[in-house]
Amino acid sequence: MVFGGVVPYVPQYRDIRRTQNADGFSPTCAWCWVANILRILFWFGRRFESPLLWQSAIMILTMLLMLKLCTEVRVANELNARRRSFA
Repeated sequence: MVFGGVVPYVPQYRDIRRTQNADGFSPTCAWCWVANILRILFWFGRRFESPLLWQSAIMILTMLLMLKLCTEVRVANELNARRRSFA
């Protein structure tokens, strides 16, 4: 249950890393961040099962890793495009 939300991102992460193309990933995962942050904040007010809390923390880390990878790939692609247009 804890890692169930992360599983779909593993093939996507590997594909983006392999192809160096992040066009398929939408940076609108900020809504996922907001939902998981709110879930963690709600836990402080009314405790619920710890696997859900861990799931939220792991999803936040997963989104950070995906955004880091996508920004690295997009920046590298933009730099390559600029170098080609300059040449």
